[in-house]
Amino acid sequence: MKKIFPLLFLLSFLFAACEPVDVPQPVTQIPFFVSETPLPLIIPVTNTPIILPPENELPIIVPVTETPLPFMTANWWDVYFTDPLNLNNPENPSGSIEEKLIQFINTAQASIHIASFEFNLPRVADALIAAKARGVDVRWVTDDENGLDIDAQPGRGQFTRLIQNGVEVKDDAGRSALMHNKFWIFDKNITWTGSTNITVNGIYKQNNNVIVIYSPEVAYIYEREWEELWSAQLGPRAPSAVSNQWAILEGTPAQVLFSPEDHVVNNIIALVNDAKFNIRFLAFSFTDYPLAQAMIDRARAGVDAQGVFETFGSSSDGSELKTLWCAGVPVRQDGNSSFLHDKVIIIDNSIVVTGSLNFSSSADESNEENIIIIDNAEIAALYLQEYQKIWGMANEVEAGAITCQ
Repeated sequence: MKKIFPLLFLLSFLFAACEPVDVPQPVTQIPFFVSETPLPLIIPVTNTPIILPPENELPIIVPVTETPLPFMTANWWDVYFTDPLNLNNPENPSGSIEEKLIQFINTAQASIHIASFEFNLPRVADALIAAKARGVDVRWVTDDENGLDIDAQPGRGQFTRLIQNGVEVKDDAGRSALMHNKFWIFDKNITWTGSTNITVNGIYKQNNNVIVIYSPEVAYIYEREWEELWSAQLGPRAPSAVSNQWAILEGTPAQVLFSPEDHVVNNIIALVNDAKFNIRFLAFSFTDYPLAQAMIDRARAGVDAQGVFETFGSSSDGSELKTLWCAGVPVRQDGNSSFLHDKVIIIDNSIVVTGSLNFSSSADESNEENIIIIDNAEIAALYLQEYQKIWGMANEVEAGAITCQ
């Protein structure tokens, strides 16, 4: 029996029955499974999206206020980007992602469950300690080497402060692979995810993104994964609930995938294979050849594909910068003197893939990671705006730097 993998949007199905259009239309179908060998095997996941357990089996959920909190938009989502050019002073958090995060912490009423790679921001520690003191269930899962093990180093110590003040902190049980997630769940209603580590570098020096989803259905998906991490169900043998990891949010399909159990890169490749108009990407680490080849194949089929690599990593032997550049796909190296740390793909001006997962086999097969895939033209427009800013600051590959065979 063939092993099947989930696919959020089957674009080829939508376009097969009609003539091509000049402007891509947002897709609003439910997710699908697709076979390990793509098409024609197509099986609907379920007739309904994520199903919450009966009310008497659910943990207490604090409702989101009917009127948005002062720092929320009127949407069911918010998107934030770091701004290393203008918001780069860790002594002044005004307007920064750190300020936004502290606002969510300060308004949490029941629980803050965190799966985040590393940490060194004293103000965030202060806010979490204050939340714990007012009775909020605050717990954090981190990486061992990059979390608890280095907490005694200069400029660190925030995990120690949390523990001393009653906040429980666990690491990933000494695994050699990384607990690389960066997601927070507030009151089992609000999910914060993206590429941003809660560090000085992550917020004030690097290019990063955060997406916040106001949805108990999406929060439940992340909460279920967080409970697995908390109970040390880690690695490829961790249970997968992939057929029940999606929701329709005011008409917008959203799917969540976790590595290594959900075969995330295969699903990203399936999305790329169905691109009809354009592909844009921002990549801290891009070493997955099949994903690069999928982009090349779509470019050769007439899809407008291009992307930005983080400079230092893209000079390594394993980087797919050379693969794409030699195939004629426009690629650049970022102009940030620190890091481009985003892990983003935008397809057909509507589909956004973002999260903690780098485009590599280690992220896909070993690390604890997450992505969210959202089909929403308004959200995509914000990510495209950020992409264009980074593209405009990025550098062309230097002449003679790459030899193509």
